[in-house]
Order: sequence, then C-alpha cells, then structure tokens
Amino acid sequence: MKPDLSNLCRVVSRIQEIEARFAPQSERLQNKRRDRAFSEALRKSEEDIAPSEEAVRRDHQDGLSRTLDGLAKRYAVDPNLVRSVIVAESGGNPSAVSPKGALGLMQLMPATASHLGVDDPFDPIQNLEGGIKYLAQLIDRYDGDVEKALAAYNAGPGAVDRHGGIPPFRETQAYVKKVLSLCAKSEVD
Repeated sequence: MKPDLSNLCRVVSRIQEIEARFAPQSERLQNKRRDRAFSEALRKSEEDIAPSEEAVRRDHQDGLSRTLDGLAKRYAVDPNLVRSVIVAESGGNPSAVSPKGALGLMQLMPATASHLGVDDPFDPIQNLEGGIKYLAQLIDRYDGDVEKALAAYNAGPGAVDRHGGIPPFRETQAYVKKVLSLCAKSEVD
C-alpha cells in the first residue's frame, strides 16, 4: 500500500511559493533544481515502499519460472519442453479455459487434474505440478518418444495407442509440430 504523501507535497509546494516571492532570480533557479531533486527522490522512495504492478508481476513470473524449473527437474522433463507446452496450450494464461473444458496454464482436463491430485487447476503451482507430472508419465509410457507423449497430451493416450503413434488428427499433428518448434527455438535463444 502506498503511503499518502499528499500533505507533504502541499507543504513543499507552499514553501516554494513563499521562497519564490522573496528570493532573487539565481536563487530561484537553484531552488527549482533542489526541488526537482527532492521530488525525484520522493517519487523513488514511493516506488521502493510500494512496488509497481509491473514489478509485482515480474516477481510473480520469476517465482513461477523457478517453480517450473524445480518441478521439471523433479520429474526429469526438459523445462523448455514444459514452457513450450504452456505457450501452445494456454499462451501462459493461468485462467485459460478451452472450449473442451481444459483448465489453467497446462490445460488439464478436470478428470486428469483430479487423478493427478490437482485440487485447483487455476492455481498455477498446482497446475504446473500436475501438468509436468502428467507429461513425465506420458514420456515414460512411450519410452522417451516425446512426439508420442505430446500427441497423447493433446489427443489422449487412447488415441495414440489406437493409431500406433501420432493420430491423423490435424489439430494434434499441428500441436506436436508447434510444441517441438517452440522448444527448439527456446534452446537456441
């Protein structure tokens, strides 16, 4: 919460008015410079006391990024792959809801979320843990074949099993290509 410094600003403004009436021209210029410096220092101190919304958002993103890295390490999944899935699934929106009912950052279906122990799919940390755990399970199920795991993440393991690989669904094929492309790009950046 920002402190209310309006009274202090009014007092400083009034002092400036009185000084301006009595001070010579050179002294007035000096006072204006001093007052500008004081105003700038006051503004900076307000920012230090109450960080901007952008700073709060950036800190939150940094915290999520560290959480993602830790969870990816725990479940032995490439963090760039996880980030690419998030971009493809929700565009990074923790409140995203797909037309099919998938929820949150990693777009977990309610039944899948429940099975993974995710009580609140809109909680970014729970969603990350559930989504990364599920992705790890799929990668393991398909013996490290990331393409099949991504296809199963998108279309479900049943579809991948029925088709013996990436199903012939345009959406799933485009999804796998998109995630792999994003992942390859993030490894270069």
